[in-house]
Amino acid sequence: METSYRVLSGLAASCAARFAPVAPLVVCLLVFIGTDFLTGVAADRATARSEGRIWYFESRKAWRTVVKLALAVTAVVMAWLLDRCILGSPDPNIARLFTGFACGVELWSFLENAALLSDAPLFRGLQRLVRRRIDEATGEDPARKS
Repeated sequence: METSYRVLSGLAASCAARFAPVAPLVVCLLVFIGTDFLTGVAADRATARSEGRIWYFESRKAWRTVVKLALAVTAVVMAWLLDRCILGSPDPNIARLFTGFACGVELWSFLENAALLSDAPLFRGLQRLVRRRIDEATGEDPARKS
């Protein structure tokens, strides 16, 4: 029994050591998705209150966030493995690019929630700024959008 314990704990430690470098990306993703979830719940409650509806917490929506987080973390880890183990070079940095994209989507959602919660011009201005920066980076012409 003691030998089994040593083997299992050794395997667990080696897995933890192998994936330790990807931990900052996973934590960053967790913070962004968690913040978006909390502000989304608050924005949903504020919207229901302003419309005179009864608000209640729906576990179905919470589980969707849990699934989204699990899938996003899996994708980041897979991209990191692709960078390090298959491509053998940190140059492409696919994991960072994917994490940045996922965090950018969550930031956009947070800005929408913050604008609903506070109706502050700051958040509406940040939304316009982020949209303009994305349009510039992608070469989109804002006048052509329908």
